[in-house]
Amino acid sequence: MSTANVNRVVDPATQTVLPEKVYPGVDDGHHAPPALPKGFEAQADELITHYPVSKRSASMPLLHLWQETFGYISPAGIDWIAAKLGLQPINILELVTFYPMFRQHPAGKIQIKVCRTLSCALGGGYALCDYFREKCKTGEPDAHGLALSPDGKYSVEFVECLAACGTAPVIMINDDFYENVTKSRADELLLKYT
Repeated sequence: MSTANVNRVVDPATQTVLPEKVYPGVDDGHHAPPALPKGFEAQADELITHYPVSKRSASMPLLHLWQETFGYISPAGIDWIAAKLGLQPINILELVTFYPMFRQHPAGKIQIKVCRTLSCALGGGYALCDYFREKCKTGEPDAHGLALSPDGKYSVEFVECLAACGTAPVIMINDDFYENVTKSRADELLLKYT
């Protein structure tokens, strides 16, 4: 194999390949840029103004904005945010894969997150998660741990500690937090969100 066929990691100080050729971002000639809703880019630009010292600091707010708008952070989102901030996509991807609040796959409109760590597991978290899956007709989780209803309305998944071990089992539905959730309380909550 010749060295021309090897994709080398290049020292930025001596880099001979332009970054956009290695990490093409949204303008790679093969993929259309994402269709942004009206006002999205203006919102992004406004968020960036809050970080005058380093635009990189706007990475997290832009990820939240993208996910709130599109429901999850797609590869196109990672590329768009990186290009917007003048970063490499890996700088954004590392945030998406590190922080559990960011999604890389579509989820339901109503997102049910059940804590699975020790206190919640002992308090019935696993049975509660199964109950939500049954009531929401999601079936078994996919390879990413997400169980999605056929109509896309509900998603049910386990999450790591929600920091309320003394009131297990705990869940979140969208951004709302609930403690001491029993099956009857689960039924009440499902009615609230339908």
